[in-house]
Parts: sequence; C-alpha cells; structure tokens
Amino acid sequence: MHSRCWALSLGLILLSPIVAPSAVGEWGTDTWLTNVIGPERLEHGDEFGCHGFEGVDTIEENWVISGCRDYLAGLTDSSKWGSDPVSFGIEAKVLDQDTVDSLVESGFVIVGDSLEEVPEGLVSMVRNGGSLEKGVADIELLESAEADSLVSVYWRARVGDFRVRDDAEVISWLENQQVWFTTWGEWHFHGISGRSTSVISDGSVLTSTSLPSVRWNVPGTIRLQFEQDVLSVSDSSGAKIPQIPLDLRDLSIGWRPTETGMFLTQAPGTNITIELDGPADTIETTPMSTFNGLHHGVTIVGHHTSNLFRWTQDFPESILSFTWLVERPEKEGISWIIPAFAVSMIIAVPASIYFLVKKDVSMMSTDQDE
Repeated sequence: MHSRCWALSLGLILLSPIVAPSAVGEWGTDTWLTNVIGPERLEHGDEFGCHGFEGVDTIEENWVISGCRDYLAGLTDSSKWGSDPVSFGIEAKVLDQDTVDSLVESGFVIVGDSLEEVPEGLVSMVRNGGSLEKGVADIELLESAEADSLVSVYWRARVGDFRVRDDAEVISWLENQQVWFTTWGEWHFHGISGRSTSVISDGSVLTSTSLPSVRWNVPGTIRLQFEQDVLSVSDSSGAKIPQIPLDLRDLSIGWRPTETGMFLTQAPGTNITIELDGPADTIETTPMSTFNGLHHGVTIVGHHTSNLFRWTQDFPESILSFTWLVERPEKEGISWIIPAFAVSMIIAVPASIYFLVKKDVSMMSTDQDE
C-alpha cells in the first residue's frame, strides 16, 4: 500500500506543470538594454522609446503605457539628449481619449506610426519609408522622399519564433545617402530648438540665443544669410565652436559656412557670438528642419523590441540611427525538455501504478494463503 501512495504522489508532482493554469502577469527583463548593447546604441545616437508589453493590447489595457515607461526608465536612458522616454508605438489607426490621456500623463510626446488622425497634445510619426525586410524593402520609395521630411522605415527582427531577414542591399544603399540619420525624438526636439533660436546684430557681431529646453536637450539648426565672411564663432566663455564637416550626417553642435552665410547648430539655453569681417546690413535667419543642410532625415524604427540583442544583431557596424520601440517581454517559460519528460511520465506513471497495485494485491494474497 505504501508503494501505491508513493507512486500516486510522484505522478501528481510530475503532472502539475502540465495541468496547472499558466501564470498571469509574469514579465521578463531584457538585460541587453543595460549591458553592452544598450550603452553602445545610446553612444551611437539611437533612441529607446516604448511599445508596451508583449501580447497586451495597449488600447484595451492603458496601464501598459506607464508600465512600459517605468520598465524602460529603470534600465536605460532614452537618448544621449534626455533620460525620459518620449516616443510610444501603437499599432492602431485611431486612439480613444483615455489612451491619449494616458500617453500625455505618462510624459510621452510622440506616437506612431499608423495613425490616421493626430491626437491633440501628441505628435504623430508616419511609417512612410516601407520596411527593411528582404523582399519588402523599396529603394524607389526611399528615393522619393520629400525635402525636409522625416522618413520612418519599419523593422521587426522576430515574429514569434520566425526570424525576419533584412535587405542588405537596401541597408548599404541607405548608408551611402546624403541624409540625416536621426530618431523620432531627436527630429522633433531639433525642430523646436531651431524655432526657439533668435539672432541680433551689433555692427559686425551677431549674437545667437537659444531658449532652454523643457525636455530633451537637443540642439537646433538655423540658417543665417548675410554677405560678409565669418571670422570666428564662439560660445559665452569664449571657446571656439567647431566647424561641421560637409559630409557629417549625425547631429552635432557646430557651424558650417555657405555661399550666402552659414548653418549654425546650437544647444538649447546657450548664447553664441559670431564675428564677421564687416557690419551686416541685412540678416535673415531661418529655422531648419534638417541638420547640416541635408535633404531629409531617416530613422529605422525597431518595432516590438523585446530582445535588443536579436533586434540589433544584423546591424553591428551600421551607421544608421534607430528608434527602438521597446516592449517588455513575457517571462520565458520552461524549455521543451521538461514538458516532454512530463508527457512521458503521463504514459509511464499509470503503467507503474498498475504494476505496483498488482504487486501489492499479489503480496496480500500470498500473505493470506500463508
């Protein structure tokens, strides 16, 4: 009898992982955001935004908005320009007011990239550059980008267990284009900083003043038009502002001369002094949508980024800039070995129980005969 009870208990223990209901609300952590890859991508100029929680509909479950923000903020800064995340990815065409309120209250500014209507209080980014997936990527679409626009290219490394192949030819082509490699947040705040910059003249000296930023500290670019030559450009402490190379495609503070004046990219909350070789009769200033006079901006948007290693492994040396929409992954379940072992026990245990019961009955009969 003791053997029979032991066999039944063993069977229940082995079967419990199979018959027990799956746990709810168990979430994993992508440690690559903190270790090695995350810091490298930040230094490169990438942005980390949010995409909610894996398998949860953001529209139906608004709690994932602040939840994703807290998850991401606990692992990494969002950008080299600012710590808090400002971009959120939602795959919906229209947002209800509760979702809009949750996004705004959680500090998000940008949402994308499939919306047909722009919610009040938010900036909408549009998926207008196709995809990096092999067989789907479209160079002709990328070539048709309008001046002063931001092109968002879709990328998702995994769909379930299926690995998506990137188009190496399109990636190589993009890397050789004279465009600004940027991110959603960088593009947005660059524009604000440029529009918040003003210039006054005093004879041959110009002073450019940029207002402080309330969120990310992203530099803004303006174009100054005048007839004189530039003698020097310096900050309020007298330090020289570096000159920007003509072929630089990553946002950087500095200036570059042009045939009709100069481009100036200036940090928020600073004053810059420009000395000309003579008094300027007229000066025109224009805030620029793009950096360094480049035709347009391009960002690769990594959707459902639940494992940064897998999402970045095809781009270890790429000079492209990525907006990673981070999604908190579900906690990984037990491996297939344990379920397979348990299933084998489903077959083996009843047989063992039957054998032991039969043995007990036989032994009891022998005892009675004696």
